[in-house]
Amino acid sequence: MEKKAEKSNLSQLATLDFEDVDPLGDDIDMDNIGAKGVPPISTSTSSRSVNMQKRPRQIGPMDTYFAPNVQKIVESRKGKERQSTINEAYKKELREKACMAITEWMYDAAIPFNAVNYSSFKRMLDLVGQYGIGLKGPSYHEVRVPFLKKAVDSVTNDYIKSCETEWAKYGCSLMADGWTDKRQRTLINFLVNSPKGSVFIESVDASDYAKTGEKIFQLLDLFVERVGEVNVVQVVTDNASNNVLAGKLLEAKRPHLYWIPCAAHCVDIGKLPEFKATLKKAMNVNAYIYVRPGMVNMLRQLTRQKELCRAGVTRFATVFLTLERMHLQKQNLRKMFISKDWIE
Repeated sequence: MEKKAEKSNLSQLATLDFEDVDPLGDDIDMDNIGAKGVPPISTSTSSRSVNMQKRPRQIGPMDTYFAPNVQKIVESRKGKERQSTINEAYKKELREKACMAITEWMYDAAIPFNAVNYSSFKRMLDLVGQYGIGLKGPSYHEVRVPFLKKAVDSVTNDYIKSCETEWAKYGCSLMADGWTDKRQRTLINFLVNSPKGSVFIESVDASDYAKTGEKIFQLLDLFVERVGEVNVVQVVTDNASNNVLAGKLLEAKRPHLYWIPCAAHCVDIGKLPEFKATLKKAMNVNAYIYVRPGMVNMLRQLTRQKELCRAGVTRFATVFLTLERMHLQKQNLRKMFISKDWIE
């Protein structure tokens, strides 16, 4: 009980303003204090407590990291006021430096800004943080040889294996798409489509091939074997004459397969009578605007920098995008042709 009472008395002394209280001396009636049920406190102990409270705070080297009036520098978090710590200030500055280094690397490498939204980017940062200080990045050789091989193996063993299971269960479509690159090479991309999605198989350089139906048939037949004849339901190519012949040869060799031409190549929208006149008017308006820089600038000011899709007579549906954009911007186009700038 005596220890408890002494502890309570010390806590009361700690809350007093010692600048307005004189140290306990001989002139204090100790009997009156004792009469209240509180044991007397020695003068030396009380004086030591007073001196500890009145002693000015020493300035040390750590004080250079704090503001002069640190007591008033507080921040509110979740409704509670708390004082910002040196660790938080240091980590904030360190994060800013790290983010600046990452963005400078992105600028140098011309990496699109939306790359930071990829889940792989966040996973990379987590693993770098787990490693800690001193991480040595991958070398040029590691990026292009061993780690690339591991990434390919990972995709092959995980994603493609799961797709192959879907192929065997639901069937799939083998697709061939020919195109010409900037070096005037004739390339043929082979892909497999299923309910799970499309998978790129291989790109074949057919520049040294004679583009005959027999040669296209050999390529298609080779990839049917590679994917699995029992899995392939149909083969899709464009409707060029050599592909038509290749499709017939493939159907003759494998009766359960179907060759189907690409639907986009089967419809020449620019020549359909229902659309020909409308498309011609749209192309005339489009061409009239875009051959005059002043009108293009006037259009962008009214459409908030939105462009009219450049139209062209093609077999694909891109021309309809121009019609759709003109329909959406109809009011702005009318404003342009009756504006003061147009009259001038």
